[in-house]
Amino acid sequence: MTAVMQRQNGGTAGTAEVDRLLLELEKNLEGAKLSLQQQQDLLSQLKVLGRTADNASPIFTKRGISVLSKYGLDRDDAPDTSREALRCLANAFYLNEPCRQTFVDLGYAPKAAERLKADNRDDEFLVARMLFLLTYKTKIDFGALINQHQLAESINQHIARHAKRFSKAEITSSATSPMHDMSMTETLKLLYNIIHHYPDQGSRFLPSIEPLTNIILYFPLQKQPLQPPITSALNALGKLDLQATEPGAKVEQESSVSPLFPKSDPKSVIERLTFILDGAIRRQPEKDIDEAAATLCALLILGYELGTQETKSWMQELLLPTSEDREKPLGQGDTLASRLLRLSCSPVLPRLRVVISSLLFELSDKDADKFIKNIGYGFASGFLASKNIQIPRTAMDSGITGSDGVTEAGFDINPVTGQRLSAERANASKVKEMTDEEKEREAEKLFVLFERLKATGVMNVQNPVEQAIQEGRFEELDD
Repeated sequence: MTAVMQRQNGGTAGTAEVDRLLLELEKNLEGAKLSLQQQQDLLSQLKVLGRTADNASPIFTKRGISVLSKYGLDRDDAPDTSREALRCLANAFYLNEPCRQTFVDLGYAPKAAERLKADNRDDEFLVARMLFLLTYKTKIDFGALINQHQLAESINQHIARHAKRFSKAEITSSATSPMHDMSMTETLKLLYNIIHHYPDQGSRFLPSIEPLTNIILYFPLQKQPLQPPITSALNALGKLDLQATEPGAKVEQESSVSPLFPKSDPKSVIERLTFILDGAIRRQPEKDIDEAAATLCALLILGYELGTQETKSWMQELLLPTSEDREKPLGQGDTLASRLLRLSCSPVLPRLRVVISSLLFELSDKDADKFIKNIGYGFASGFLASKNIQIPRTAMDSGITGSDGVTEAGFDINPVTGQRLSAERANASKVKEMTDEEKEREAEKLFVLFERLKATGVMNVQNPVEQAIQEGRFEELDD
């Protein structure tokens, strides 16, 4: 009870202090009595107190948002003071949804879009974050911001600037600027949300496709690779129409024009995506990669769809089980293909497991027969049933489909497990025959298990030994 009272008193005192700071700042707007440093100090105090919702209620009001917006977006003479006010607004938008619409109603969204034109990482971080939060629970018209205040051009320019920081020569470098990375992440999140909520504006962001690809290719990866800003870049790229071309761009033949297959190194993007996927599967907890890895696999699916026949054959070799994988039942090895198969059955990956199966189905040219032969009936049947795809009669024949769609001779496999029959027989011959003593111990274990199961009352089960005695099939022998 005491702790609750202390929190309440602390909140009351904090609220009163926030109200006092806002009043001083409001008076200064009318009389301009405070120096720039004093204004900045007051805003800094307000920022700290405003991080707690219990203290910040005066900020969430129309008066509070108006005062902070005037300091943040109506003045060009004090950039540091302006940024402190923007930090207060960003915190308020995060803590209180209704105050976002208040900001919009006060007419400050266009001014925020104009501010994003500045080539400054602090401004980019703060304004992109504010606009990102405004994509939720507001009636803001992003179409007007794009058409009248060049919001798309500003976002494209920021992404292009970030992409220029990375190159093939610096791919192993880990020296990245935290503020650069944070501002890039916020801009990428904003891009994703705008296209998600305003898909008709997607074409305005086509100039960002190549820079996004560059970021994915050359940004130094962490040990657990599926983290921002890589995940943000993947999400943004996945939202763009990778089959479209920019207005005035020259359309060339085949899919070599796709950004997923750059002319300078057509395999580089797919290889990078595969490398990121492999690293994430090996080093990140399953529950942490469901959404991000699903987006990555969706890009691989699109890459296969856009690829040439040569590219498709290469991707099949890269991602489908190999002959070495078939030394064991599929899914039991340590290769990427084996890990993908295991994840396709994971109960904690509701989205990723479906996308993995879709990827493997795509790599099988959407042919159910090839699909089963490539990954085994055990892994394929559930996906096919969920998609109402009929299982062909030939699917249970022994054989494996090569990249040319022809069953390879002398390569018979178990159609259920995907293991080579020769390897299956070889492994079976290595299993030692149990001794009589081992058989007795196993029989005793089964006897105990049946008795326990019977005692629970959950199932009406009869011990097979007891049943044999009752049926006269059990004879006790003399020692």
